[in-house]
Amino acid sequence: MQSKEKLIKTAFILGVISIAYNVAEGLVSVFFGISDETLVLLGFGVDSFVEVMSGIGILNMIFRMKKAGIHDVDSRNKFEKRALKITGTAFYILAAGLIVGSIINIVTGAKPETTMAGIIISALSILTMYFLMTWKFRIGKKLNSYAIIADANCTKSCFFVSN
Repeated sequence: MQSKEKLIKTAFILGVISIAYNVAEGLVSVFFGISDETLVLLGFGVDSFVEVMSGIGILNMIFRMKKAGIHDVDSRNKFEKRALKITGTAFYILAAGLIVGSIINIVTGAKPETTMAGIIISALSILTMYFLMTWKFRIGKKLNSYAIIADANCTKSCFFVSN
């Protein structure tokens, strides 16, 4: 079994990777969504920024846990609750975005378009999100961290959006 310190370090690394990847993916998706007039890519980019919000909540929790000491259960619970609120808010934003995007597609009669940028972004996202999702679930379970597991579920939804 890995030490808690090593698990926390791994969770931190996953958080950094998640944020960095999603910022890049979001910017590229929004750029191509606007330039190719593809609502799907634009929505995909917004979804990436929702994932960034969740990742920021987890990094905030990890920094605070390190500062307070990872064995301080009361502080950990407080930090976990804050991270869960941030991730929960991110889920609501994601759900609202999907609903608004669906309504816009129905009203405008838009049909999904296939673009080379969309195919490349989707393929990279599927690989990256699967890796992140799997590792976040694994680390979240080992640390008994509901916040990290919730973040893994946020990544899971982004993974399904990529498909």
